[in-house]
Amino acid sequence: MSPTKPPIDHAKLDRIVAQARRDAEQRDKGYRERALKMYPWICGRCAREFTRANLSELTVHHRNHDHDFNPPDGSNWELLCVYCHDNEHSRYTDYTGEAAATAEEKVAAATSNPFAGLRGLLKDKQ
Repeated sequence: MSPTKPPIDHAKLDRIVAQARRDAEQRDKGYRERALKMYPWICGRCAREFTRANLSELTVHHRNHDHDFNPPDGSNWELLCVYCHDNEHSRYTDYTGEAAATAEEKVAAATSNPFAGLRGLLKDKQ
């Protein structure tokens, strides 16, 4: 006895395909997809080449570090591998001191004095 398969819902399949196409069009409007179409898939620092198999390791770096500035000609973008991109942002925060400033704000000032009673203890020993 063979199990019977449910009938194919062609209308549902059409909706799924249409939604997938709309999603692909939305992704194509993003700056990463535009940069990948515009530039060769090579890291701008280490010159590592990428294929579809490892394309997820290639990122778009904003040269002026403003992620909201995305001119249509791509002049604010460069493609970097994840390692070079991380290195670039580390160098930028080291240069600007941005990370240090935020770290200092998070650390609360010390309010206790561990040597408060030391003078009295030393007098007792003399």
